[in-house]
Amino acid sequence: MSNSTVPHPKILYIEDDAASRRLVQRVLDNKGYEVVVAADGLEGISMAREHLPNLILMDINLPSMDGREITTRLRSLPNFSNTPIVALTANHSPGSRELALAAGCTGFLTKPIDVTSFPGQVNAYLEGLAEPLSPDEKTEHLQRHAQNLVERLENKINELENANKRLRELDRLKSDFIIMVSHELRTPLTLLSGYAHLLDEQVKQTAEDMLPAEMVAGVAEGLNLGVNRMRDVVNEIIKVARIASGTLDLALGPVRLSEVVADVFEEYCDVCDKRHLNVQIGDLSRLPIVQGDGEQLKSAIYHIFSNAIKYTPDGGSIFVVGRAVGDTVDLIIQDTGIGVPDSEHRRIFDQFYTLGSIEHHSTSKYAFQGGGLGLGLAIVKGIVEAHNGRVWVESERRDFEQFPGSTFHILLPIEQVRQSVKL
Repeated sequence: MSNSTVPHPKILYIEDDAASRRLVQRVLDNKGYEVVVAADGLEGISMAREHLPNLILMDINLPSMDGREITTRLRSLPNFSNTPIVALTANHSPGSRELALAAGCTGFLTKPIDVTSFPGQVNAYLEGLAEPLSPDEKTEHLQRHAQNLVERLENKINELENANKRLRELDRLKSDFIIMVSHELRTPLTLLSGYAHLLDEQVKQTAEDMLPAEMVAGVAEGLNLGVNRMRDVVNEIIKVARIASGTLDLALGPVRLSEVVADVFEEYCDVCDKRHLNVQIGDLSRLPIVQGDGEQLKSAIYHIFSNAIKYTPDGGSIFVVGRAVGDTVDLIIQDTGIGVPDSEHRRIFDQFYTLGSIEHHSTSKYAFQGGGLGLGLAIVKGIVEAHNGRVWVESERRDFEQFPGSTFHILLPIEQVRQSVKL
């Protein structure tokens, strides 16, 4: 194809590096070429079909599909059997040129480009230049190209199988979550319905007489219990949704972790007494004051403490200590519970993930292996990472007889450089 017969030849450049795209586009624009660009192979194939370029420049090392695979695909399409396709790559390794030509490329250029000679090289390919490859070389490198394609296909199949496995697992977690939400909401609704029915029956029986004060107080307490539990369920769902969407707002200020831990323990004091849990809190008063959102950090510590209570058998122990580590504070909550298997150390912080079968969860949130939505530790992770901190667990194994226990660390920076939320 002569440059004289095409006033403004159109060139498609497929390249994932934005700086390289801009450079080539400017150099060729200045010489009167019309340049369109694509950032990856699939987009490149789509744009080639749409624009029908006179020449295609192709990076070799592209995500998803590499340049050789894209070239092979383009050569199989109508209108591209004779279109010049030139590899433009920083890969100078032996055999790269031959492999590209065997895959269907017309020529092979290396980066970085020489801006003075590059337009002339492009024009030469438009004029019909094609780099030769001997029949023996073509056969040898076609076999290698085919082997590479098979290997890439095998890797993609493995990736798809793993992704499919993960999707099935997420679908199972979603189903379990729906079951747990239904269970968690049904329990307070049953309380509300039961106490409301009791109040209605008492009103009918006493007619115009005043209801006994103790009876009214008991009904009110039961109704409040159901309402509060339902509110907690809804608040957990809202909080994890905000964390996932990156809209968790932090009201930063000075926070004394000793006071936060004391507030959390006060809420759990009665539960620990009923289950005969021995809670020992170290001297946290000497810990540095951290910059953070006191309410959010309280929520994070609350969920870790709740987790320790839930998975520690009656009569077990929970220890809370803290230490300054450089410019951070490490708050440690240790229990003598059933532990966490090594393979689950990361997954327990995923949304909706619940260790073990949900059928084993009891109705009470605070009984041994009590119920829950599987959102608590995901909330902890979101809050801590929003403070530019880190949370992790240490545990040898999961054992319902020996009770190896778990140790959770909440590592928080003393000063906040920036405010951000990480998914």
